[in-house]
Amino acid sequence: MMPWPDMVATLPDIDLDLPGIHGKLLQGDGRQVVFFDLDVTGIVPTHAHSAQWGVVIEGEMDLTIDGVTRLYRAGDSYTIPAGATHSATFRTHTRAIDVFDDPARYRARGAR
Repeated sequence: MMPWPDMVATLPDIDLDLPGIHGKLLQGDGRQVVFFDLDVTGIVPTHAHSAQWGVVIEGEMDLTIDGVTRLYRAGDSYTIPAGATHSATFRTHTRAIDVFDDPARYRARGAR
């Protein structure tokens, strides 16, 4: 897998304590973008929040949205409506870019 370019790699890490789930945070006015790096051992448990749109850059993941599971591969995009329950598992090392319709979904590690 190619590493993220420096303009992404130097962004702050998200403050998240899920094993195998790592992300770089780009904070916008009213939204956030997270560049995710997801190990095959990573599991995103079922949860819900504001609207989310994402695209798989590399790898494969099983994404469940409101009880429906689908395989997503490089180039596939997905939309998760606000309030929809969702979870994910990763078949391979995966990278994805996600946009959150919430400026406070994540915070930078070490930020107060």
